[in-house]
Amino acid sequence: MKLLLSILLYLVVCSAALGQTNTLEHFLETAKSNSPLLKDLRNQVASNQVDSLRLRAGLKPQVNLNSAGLYAPVVGGYGYASAITNEHTLNALMGVNQTVVSKKNVDAQLQAITLLSQSVNNTAKISEQDLKKAITAQYITAYGSLQQLKFNREVIELLNKEEDLLKKLTRTNVYRQSDYLTFLVTLKQQELTLLQSQLQYKTDYTTLNYLAGVNDTAMVELQEHNIQMAILPDAGSSIFFRQYHLDSLKLVNSRQLVDFSYKPKASILADGGYNSDFMGQAYKNFGVSAGFSFTLPIYDGGQRKMQYRKLSLEEETRQNYKAFFNTQYKQQIAQLKLQIKETESLLSKVDEQLKYSESLIKVDTQLLQTGDLRIADLILAVSNYFTIKNLRATTNINKLQLINQLNYWNR
Repeated sequence: MKLLLSILLYLVVCSAALGQTNTLEHFLETAKSNSPLLKDLRNQVASNQVDSLRLRAGLKPQVNLNSAGLYAPVVGGYGYASAITNEHTLNALMGVNQTVVSKKNVDAQLQAITLLSQSVNNTAKISEQDLKKAITAQYITAYGSLQQLKFNREVIELLNKEEDLLKKLTRTNVYRQSDYLTFLVTLKQQELTLLQSQLQYKTDYTTLNYLAGVNDTAMVELQEHNIQMAILPDAGSSIFFRQYHLDSLKLVNSRQLVDFSYKPKASILADGGYNSDFMGQAYKNFGVSAGFSFTLPIYDGGQRKMQYRKLSLEEETRQNYKAFFNTQYKQQIAQLKLQIKETESLLSKVDEQLKYSESLIKVDTQLLQTGDLRIADLILAVSNYFTIKNLRATTNINKLQLINQLNYWNR
């Protein structure tokens, strides 16, 4: 009796806690907004945009104000050579430096930053899919535990009705006391199973909150989810294959940057201000100057070919990974579709068997009222019903998990 009262009290508390409901979309949005990885990737894209602006700014004329002074005294003929130090100098110059870079070179450098941003964006999309898959899988698991909990409650209600009827029939000597006790043992076992399912749902729901980054211990009932098989995109437009395409473009861009590093480099410079050694008329030492620098690479020991070789090896590696991933992708999609089809076939057979089991329970209930049923047969019928119902729940959860795995590739 104490166990039954404890269960009833526990159910009342849990029912109050489960008065609210949460949807799968709620957990998905919460997980995405809380994910530090997605925030990091978004910040990386923003940082790359800043790098692009810095590159453009660096191509504009660079203006600097420079000043320096020196005093090297000669005392009694001792000191630095005046021809070297001029004894005392002072300059204060405004300098301008402009690097001359071709438009194609600038475009290649900007493209490198753009490709990096696109790669990070694609990584963010894949990370979103990973997070969605993990949250959905745990949601399905927790929802399955909730369905198991509700089913156990239904079984308790059914057994309680049968127990009341059996108790009356036992008092009128229709059934023996041992029959009643045998049935009561089954009822108590089911009550313990109900408590176990309560704990399992609490564990699965807490794990769901953990994955979504939610700090909340309150129990909330999960809404039924309607997860359908998504239409998969063409492999060429999939984000999982796009990464290989971006890697190819990055290698082409790297080759262009290598080529530009061997192009002639030139810059123009100019300055103006005050520069004097105080050896003559110092007040006249205001002036300007202009010049240029030019560099033409001629020989570097064959480093250019070495860099080409490295890029060729990276391209070969990229193609090998892409070919292997393509084979795995096709195999996994085909396998998941086959498993889903076989699971649906199993579900139809389980549903058919469940109808027979439910019909048998109804018949046994009627026979129990007249005393024409053995208690062992009733317990066996309830046990079979419980087993089949569990099989259906497990099979349905397995099907939803397979669909979730298939839908992972739908972007």
